[in-house]
Amino acid sequence: MADRTASVTWSGSLMDGAGTIESVGSGAFGPLDVTWASRTEESNGRTSPEELIAAAHASCYSMALSGALAKAGSPPEKLETSATVTFVPGTGITKSAIRVRGTVPGIDEAAFLEAAEGAVEGCPVSKALAALPEITLDAALA
Repeated sequence: MADRTASVTWSGSLMDGAGTIESVGSGAFGPLDVTWASRTEESNGRTSPEELIAAAHASCYSMALSGALAKAGSPPEKLETSATVTFVPGTGITKSAIRVRGTVPGIDEAAFLEAAEGAVEGCPVSKALAALPEITLDAALA
């Protein structure tokens, strides 16, 4: 079991206020500024919860796919993964779109696609996001 933590300070109203992700337990990053505008308009150097969820989804998915490919006897040389999380004001997060391109010796496109689709189900962040109306995948060998 592993617990992970993050600390945030927020001042002011939702629309006019601002926050700072002060720290994360690992010390890997922080402080990071966050505002309502960074969620709904231009980021202007500030982050958003959705951007952090996208980073978590892309990295978790890469780990799940790497593990599945290695277990099948074809460990990847490289996986290039991105996730785009869509936030709609008044509705919430509506989608996470994963895009992966893999360099995987000894595997054909069909086997890669099968592993890539399975990794969506096996990724713990995908499971945490299961309430989303849509999680999409665009996968191909490089």
